[in-house]
Amino acid sequence: MKKNLLILAVFILALPFASCKTKKLAVKELTITRADGTTIPVQAEIAKTEEERSHGFMERKKIPDGTGMLFIFDRDQILSFWMKNTPHPLSIAYLDSHGKIRNIYDMTPFSLTPIVSTVSVRYALEVPQGWFEKVGIKTGDIVSWE
Repeated sequence: MKKNLLILAVFILALPFASCKTKKLAVKELTITRADGTTIPVQAEIAKTEEERSHGFMERKKIPDGTGMLFIFDRDQILSFWMKNTPHPLSIAYLDSHGKIRNIYDMTPFSLTPIVSTVSVRYALEVPQGWFEKVGIKTGDIVSWE
């Protein structure tokens, strides 16, 4: 009887932590407008709370091309990201408050090296590594969404 109660107590205490990992983020279609006026869509999960931004793509082993995660911050600031517990190689674009891409960097899986924006920005967009280059996205291009 005591063993069953102990197992039940452990299960109940662990439940909130299990549900945090499986929480689905809202998804929005972003449009990236290149310098030549052509557009590229990307389906992005939206990370807007501190908890969502801190977890990001951690533990994700497969992130398909054409998808990503948009990190939204309340104010312009120098941003710094790393790849702790993130096995999938990513590229990150730092965006200013108007959605203009100011920096693009490749990031190494599991690296704790900070990848820092060169100017104050409001957003960060992570996609599978090499996707920006593959579809011709460069600094100066504009990311927009509803």
